[in-house]
Order: sequence, then structure tokens, then C-alpha cells
Amino acid sequence: MKKIVVAGGGVLGSQIAYQAAYCGFDVTIWLRSEGSITRTQPKLDHLKDVYFETIEKMAMPEGQTPANWARGLADFDTFDKDECLKKAENAYNGLKLELDMARAVADADLVIESMAENLDDKIEFYRKLAPHLPEKTVLVTNSSTLLPSKMAKYTGRPEKFLSLHFANSIWKNNTAEIMAQAKTEPRYFDEVMKFAEEIRMIPLPVRKEKSGYLLNSMLVPLLFSGMDLFVNGVSDPESIDKAWTLGTGAPKGPFQILDTVGLTTAHNIVKMYVKIPSFLAPYNFKGMEKMLRKYIDEGKLGMSAGEGFYKYNK
Repeated sequence: MKKIVVAGGGVLGSQIAYQAAYCGFDVTIWLRSEGSITRTQPKLDHLKDVYFETIEKMAMPEGQTPANWARGLADFDTFDKDECLKKAENAYNGLKLELDMARAVADADLVIESMAENLDDKIEFYRKLAPHLPEKTVLVTNSSTLLPSKMAKYTGRPEKFLSLHFANSIWKNNTAEIMAQAKTEPRYFDEVMKFAEEIRMIPLPVRKEKSGYLLNSMLVPLLFSGMDLFVNGVSDPESIDKAWTLGTGAPKGPFQILDTVGLTTAHNIVKMYVKIPSFLAPYNFKGMEKMLRKYIDEGKLGMSAGEGFYKYNK
């Protein structure tokens, strides 16, 4: 695989694209509109700063600890600051943004769909994409909760379709969960596992199709529990976060994680549970949906917007 196309320039889409470019791949980000470019370019500008700052820190004593070392950027014993800075600069300069779908995927070896967690939108995207894909192209979804089997038949190549899911802060939390669906041919599963290694990820095979994969099967219930405490008036986001971070030693609480992931993504996930009858629902999903919608309507989309449950310096 040489030419990679990332469909979507959101929080994770921009990170996946930057990391692949950092590792020497030819990367294009396909976007829906000029407005999408306006939203994506600042994310790439920010990632350039993050990569540079992280690399500089890795060259200093405080950066050379397991907690601070960015495994996605370099191995500890072969780290070369100047080489890493050059790779980060080349990644930024080499990334291409494209609005024309056919042009974007014309010679793609791998297309990584990284769009919002909305099944109908993803299906519509795959239907439009299918006629433009070269025969060789492998297609993966970065969906965090939706099963690839729900989308496979719309791709036009179910044998070459599977999931490739990344954790946020990809340069540091360098895991990649690879999950096939019933019609995925094993050779393409192996190719995606290899690609994950080539962009400095630790590939984690998911051998049975599971909504939430490994990470989110554990993470989403934590986020639901935190939001449930808030919308039911039990406590406030800051106190709930402190209960988790101080009690477990974790670096972030549920609301800090929500701000990092983005409240739009959280809202899309919560919406899938709203229709569960209240006597069967383990959490107050209707209250969560209403609360998240209010934050989104106020422009409080999370860290990338400068404010979510907390305020950030943009």
C-alpha cells in the first residue's frame, strides 16, 4: 500500500491522515465541501504544532518516560529528533485535500472512512464511493461502534471491506483494532494488519465482530455512566471527572474524554440508544441526548472548538 485516502477530516480523520503521511505514505483527505476544508485545515495546523512540540519534548529528560513517550513517532533506542521533525514537516506539506471523490480515490490502495457515527450517512457515502474505486482498493471503516457487516453490501467489495479503528491521540496512543466481517477475505485482513504496523501502530486483532471493538466496549460504558450522573443531577462534570482520575490514577475523566472525542460523535452514539424503552435502558439516554444537543447548539463541541464541558485555549 502506498496511496492512502482518508474520507473525513474530523478529529480522528485528520490524525489518521497526518500519521500516515508522517510515516511516508501518499495521503489525500477527501472532504464533502469547502466548509469541510475550512474546518479540517485548522486541525492539520494544530497537529503540526502537536507533532513538533511532542518531538521536542521527547528530546528532553521529561519526555523520555513511558508516560510521555510518543510511541507512534519513534522508538526510544533509535530516536533522532531532526529526522522526526523533518518527517512531521514533510507530512504537513505533503497532505492533500480533495473535494472531487473520483479524483481523490483514482489510484487509492486503501480508503479509510472516518465519518461521523451515523449509519445512514455512511451507507450513502459507500454507495457514492463504490463506482469510483479501482479494483485493487481495500476499504476500511474507522467506525467506533457500528459493525462492518451492517455496511459491507453497500461497498461493492465486501471481500475487501473491514474495520480499522484507532484511539484518539494516535501519535501517542498507538493502537489499531482490526476487525473483519463474515465476507472479508483473510488476505485483506492481513494487509490491513501490516499497514497498521507500517504507520507505527500496535495492531490488535478482533477475532469476533463486536460493536465497540475492544477499547470502546470498555470506554463507552464509562462515558455513559459519567453523563448519567450529570443529567440526573447527582453531580457536576468536574467532580465526576475528579472522582475517576483521583480514584483510579487515570489521566482523564469521562467529560474530559468526551471533550477530546468531540460532543457531536458522543451525540451520534447516544442517539442510537434513545429509543430503548425506559424500563430496559440502564441509563437516562433521553436526558443525555437533550444535554448534548444543548451543548452542540451553543457551539460547545469539545476541545477542537475551544469549549465543551471545559474551556480550552485554541
